[in-house]
Amino acid sequence: MNQSKRMRRPEAGGYARGDETRQRIIEAALQLFGERGFDGASTRDIANAAGVNAPALQYYFENKAGVYQACAEYVAEDMQQRFEPPLRQAAALMRQDAGTAELIEAYLAIYDVALNSLLLQTQAPSSVLFMARELASGEDGAISRMLHQRLKQPLRKTSLALVARISGTPTGAAVTRIRTLMLRSHLMLFRFDQQTTLSVLGWKEINAARAELIRQTIRATTRTLLESWSAAAAKPA
Repeated sequence: MNQSKRMRRPEAGGYARGDETRQRIIEAALQLFGERGFDGASTRDIANAAGVNAPALQYYFENKAGVYQACAEYVAEDMQQRFEPPLRQAAALMRQDAGTAELIEAYLAIYDVALNSLLLQTQAPSSVLFMARELASGEDGAISRMLHQRLKQPLRKTSLALVARISGTPTGAAVTRIRTLMLRSHLMLFRFDQQTTLSVLGWKEINAARAELIRQTIRATTRTLLESWSAAAAKPA
């Protein structure tokens, strides 16, 4: 979905009530877009789920494309706020030429935000599903570019730089990029291929305790890998 529409805002005097209605529409749309995709969710379904009539939806967003854009911006802003502190800290440590141990902790701090969002659902599940569909769509529209610029690009750049520093390999080296992709895949597997996860583990669902077990295991494995790459780089040739 790659269209972009200007969205109306409530007039003075009705701002708080208008914002509440607007937010309710976004939350309903996130759920439906996450479950059905852009084509599968109708404006009527979104309006019904939000408890508003179709003209109210059109007033705030003009059309379905406008609702979708608002959802994308909402998710991107929320994720930016979550990732900004550890990304900023990692950048500062790399500027200071911090030691490997500090850089590993910086990488794990970024990883923790992703783990908590994807596994422990500190971010609404509907937002996670919406983001997964959008990032997997392969479209090169305005929304995809916005998400790439605000989320994917900073995360990839910082993660790659940290892995390069920790493992003593250039950021452009294939081995550095493979390692970074491998660490990222650990996150994606357990969230977006849950059927395989449940089948292999013999579970019917992933409850809070099981999600925490997965989180701890992934985190510990990530630390072990980063430390082993650092140790290998420190060995004399």
